Amino acid sequence: MAMLLEALQRPERAAAVAEEVFALMRELFPLVRSITGDGVRRTLDGVEAWIPLQRHEVPSGTPVFDWEVPQEWNVREAHITEVATGRRLVDLRDHSLHLVSYSTPLRARLSRAELEPHLHSLPEQPDAIPYRTSYYRETWGFCLSQRQRDALAACGEGPFDVVIDSTLSPGHLTYAECRVPGETEDEAVIYTHVCHPGLANDNLTGIAAAAALAREMRTGPKPRLSWRFVFAPGTIGALTWLARHESELPRIRAGLVIGLLGDGGALTYKRSRRGNALPDRAAELIVPTAGGRLIDFEPYGYDERQFCSPGFDLPFGRLTRSPNAAYPEYHSSADNLDFVRPDALAGSLQCLAALVGAIDANQRWRNLSPKGEPRLGKRGLYGLTGGAGPGQFEHALLWLLNQSDGRHDLIDIAGRSRLPLPLLARAAEALVQAGLQAPAASSSSSSPPLLQEGTSP
Repeated sequence: MAMLLEALQRPERAAAVAEEVFALMRELFPLVRSITGDGVRRTLDGVEAWIPLQRHEVPSGTPVFDWEVPQEWNVREAHITEVATGRRLVDLRDHSLHLVSYSTPLRARLSRAELEPHLHSLPEQPDAIPYRTSYYRETWGFCLSQRQRDALAACGEGPFDVVIDSTLSPGHLTYAECRVPGETEDEAVIYTHVCHPGLANDNLTGIAAAAALAREMRTGPKPRLSWRFVFAPGTIGALTWLARHESELPRIRAGLVIGLLGDGGALTYKRSRRGNALPDRAAELIVPTAGGRLIDFEPYGYDERQFCSPGFDLPFGRLTRSPNAAYPEYHSSADNLDFVRPDALAGSLQCLAALVGAIDANQRWRNLSPKGEPRLGKRGLYGLTGGAGPGQFEHALLWLLNQSDGRHDLIDIAGRSRLPLPLLARAAEALVQAGLQAPAASSSSSSPPLLQEGTSP
């Protein structure tokens, strides 16, 4: 039996998919995205060329726990022009980061002294444009490189014509899902944020990886769990998704927030709030073998902090390479398509495929012939000549039979036996076909997800 996404765990397939997915990243890179608006919809249009999506439009003003869906923001043009020469010094058409996201409309002639408080640059990175937002305070601003800012200062006191042709009006927050039905209604979730403009690692790599995983999953063997891929804006998008799907949350057995998957840093898995949920245990088995590391949960980062808030306490971890704010190019124009390494993205896809495969395959088993070892040879599962000791597959059979007491799951057995989880999954299928093993009875759906998928308390 092939594990879910087993082909994508092979280096050659991961490299090919990473190369393909760069076309999607190049298409989406220029779009002016934010937490609402047409940029998000156009981003989802690009994703929908890869996978079918179910879109959701949530009206502005909709209550979302302690928040509410904001007004929709769209922008047509934004620029700063030196009046004396007619020269455009900053123009949104040149880079989607040049305007502070959610800037209010403006047409004004300003002196440099009036303009300066609304400019943002990075003196320590003179060629980089910073990423800045003002979602919940009505203001405006421009982001520019320090060299551009110096050039603007060299123009003297101005005046400067400032144009921001934007709208803030009642509209919608947009998010989308791709659901791959499994053999059970129990679910796992892959979540990625779609709100950042002009940043390739953060988070075109997350969008591209989620689309690639969903496409591969839809064309492979049917998963055991039902998998839901969610593309939504950061923070308010995750909260909106949680509010609208609260009745379905008890079915969630595992979740992964993904992003920042293409830089040169080592893979980094951030544990869930619980610390020992199903994805945490899968990551302990898989991430170190990919040269990565595990870090403990903290309530700062991406949307894992929403899923792991105490009112939900869902089994969500996060996979990145360098964590947020941990590399100099973070949230600046230096996070461009050239910054993303194809080999790093391919390695991330391999690791994600292995995590997804482990999560999907993991279940507890019951030995149907538990009194002593059953006779495997007569079932064609053991070598006909004795004395040489078991091969790796036969060793996997013996471990499964010994540990399949209804209390240990596949990840437990892989950790204890030090055998590859895909090998154990194939051995489990062989034992099922031989009538020697069956899935352990499922726990009540009201039980905590960790007890349903993990070890006994």
